[in-house]
Amino acid sequence: MQLTDYMNEALTLARQAAALGEVPVGAVMVQGGEIIARAHNLTEARQDPLAHAEMLVIAAAQERLQSRALSDCTLFVTMEPCPMCAGAIVLSRVGRVVYGCPDSRFGACGSAFNVPEYQDALYKPQVIGGICEAACAALLQEFFRSRRV
Repeated sequence: MQLTDYMNEALTLARQAAALGEVPVGAVMVQGGEIIARAHNLTEARQDPLAHAEMLVIAAAQERLQSRALSDCTLFVTMEPCPMCAGAIVLSRVGRVVYGCPDSRFGACGSAFNVPEYQDALYKPQVIGGICEAACAALLQEFFRSRRV
């Protein structure tokens, strides 16, 4: 599968989040070419500010693999991770992060902040941005436009 195939799966999850009134962010964790975990934002449904797609997919992958470290995994997420999620990515040693659209206000993988590249970080995942960027950004823009109406 291509990077875009995995991102399209994350986009499907983001659309499910939007249908529930959640900010449309979806994430999948891939190991050895197989999707091992899927999640989308559930902050409203759970009334939990920690229930970001990235946090949920990391926890699901760790449970499935029975391992805290995810160094041989790739996280695909539709929007650049925030500082909380970027910290969790580093602490769980995710090998690679692939995100769709940047977040100029709170993005923590190179836009507003760069947690993975912090000089004293003990672990630095590879980060790739801009995969299916237009589709990911359009989904978020439409969601927030509909909320303002």
